[in-house]
Amino acid sequence: MATQGFSPRTRADAQLVRFGAAAARVAVRGERGAVPVEATVVVQRAGGKEAHLNGARVDRVEQLRSDLATLVFTPDRLSVVKGGPAVRRAYFDRALGRLLPAQAALPAAYGEALGQRNASLRRIVLGLSSREALEPWTARLAELGAELVAVRQRVLDLLAPGFRERAGELGLAVAGLEYRGEPPTVESLAARLDRDLERGSTGLGPHLDEIAIVAGTRELRSFGSQGEQRLAVLSLLLAEADLIAETRPSPPLLLLDDVLSELDGERRVTLTNRLPAGGQTVVTAVDDRALPGEPAQVVLVEPGKARTR
Repeated sequence: MATQGFSPRTRADAQLVRFGAAAARVAVRGERGAVPVEATVVVQRAGGKEAHLNGARVDRVEQLRSDLATLVFTPDRLSVVKGGPAVRRAYFDRALGRLLPAQAALPAAYGEALGQRNASLRRIVLGLSSREALEPWTARLAELGAELVAVRQRVLDLLAPGFRERAGELGLAVAGLEYRGEPPTVESLAARLDRDLERGSTGLGPHLDEIAIVAGTRELRSFGSQGEQRLAVLSLLLAEADLIAETRPSPPLLLLDDVLSELDGERRVTLTNRLPAGGQTVVTAVDDRALPGEPAQVVLVEPGKARTR
C-alpha cells in the first residue's frame, strides 16, 4: 500500500479502514542505498487518499510506483494471465510507470481524455451539444492514444527478452508478449462516430486493446495450465526486476506471497537464484523449510504475535 498506492487485496480503499474508525494510515521506513526513505498513505473511509514521500505530499498516489519500485506476487495475481484484457492493460501500465517514469502519467492522461470524449458523446445524444464540439476531444484522444500504444509496445519490447529467458529457465518454453491493437487516428475515430453515439462511448483505442501472453502458438489465458500461468507471472516479475536493477540506482523491493507452494524443488532454487542481487525480497510461506538456501532473516508469525529467529 505504501509503495504502490493501493492494496493487492482490494481496490475498495474503505475496506482497509478498521471497523469503527474514520481513516487508516500506513507508514513504511527504509533505506534506498544509504538514503533514508519514508512513505505514508492515509485513506479516509468517506473517500479520498493522500500520500507523502519523505514528508512531501505527492500529487498523485500513483507516483509512489514510479519513485519506489516494488514488485508484488500474490496467488490471485494469476489474473494477469487468466483474467480479461483490462487486467493485463492495468498490469503493463503499472510496469510502464516503473520502467519509464517520464511516461508514467500517460495512461491517466489518456483516461481523462477518453472520459471527456465519452461525456461529449452523451451530450450530443441528449441534444445538448454538437458534433463539432466533439472534434477537439477526438483529436486529443487520437494523439494520446497513439502515444500510449507506442509506449506500451516499448515496454513489451523491453520486457520480452528477459521474460522469454526467465520463463525458459522455469520450464515454460517459447514464452512471448504480443500487443494486439492499432493506434487510433482522427480518421478512424470519425469513421465510427455514429456507432459511438449509439453506444454513448468510444469503441476504438488502447482502452480496448489486448496484450497476449503466449507460449509458442498457445495463448496462455485460454490454453495454459494454472502451473504455466503461475510461471508466466513469475517470469514477468523477474524480467521487470532485472530491468529495474539495471536501469535505476537501486534494485526493486520484491514482495512474494505464497510463491513457493506450487513450485517443485528445482524451480524454487531457480527462482531464488534469479532474484536481483543487492535487493531485498520478502517471501511468505506456511513452512520455512520450503525456502531454498539460507534466508537472511526468518520471521515466524503466530496468532497475535511475530518473532524473529
